[in-house]
Amino acid sequence: MVVSTKGRYALRVMIDIAKYGKDSYVTLSGIAERQGLSEKYLESIIKMLVQNSLVKGLRGKNGGYKLARPAEEINAWDIISVTENDFYVVACMDPSAPKCDRISTCVTLPMWKDFNETMQAFFKKYTIADLASKES
Repeated sequence: MVVSTKGRYALRVMIDIAKYGKDSYVTLSGIAERQGLSEKYLESIIKMLVQNSLVKGLRGKNGGYKLARPAEEINAWDIISVTENDFYVVACMDPSAPKCDRISTCVTLPMWKDFNETMQAFFKKYTIADLASKES
């Protein structure tokens, strides 16, 4: 359970768009330059964010990217949950994992569920607007 570079960069992208995309679309090259990241790598991140309706894109001369919803309505969990494929403390918490034959007798499962809910609640406390306002 480690937030990957993709997850961390996706948060940075969303914060950048929140800060610089209030009045116009933000270009991928602008994001890459401000964040010191590879534009090529950001392409895959932006694609994921667009596919999950967190960002909308516009092609053309004045094109680029904008948040799909207000920054106050997008939280860190929204982003982490789409960028991290295996963000579970134990494998049996992953909905795509094979059903455990001990699920009805597992005494630790409630603890793992509680931890997972606490972790999600933690990330949900932080909106993109909150994070963007803290960045210098």
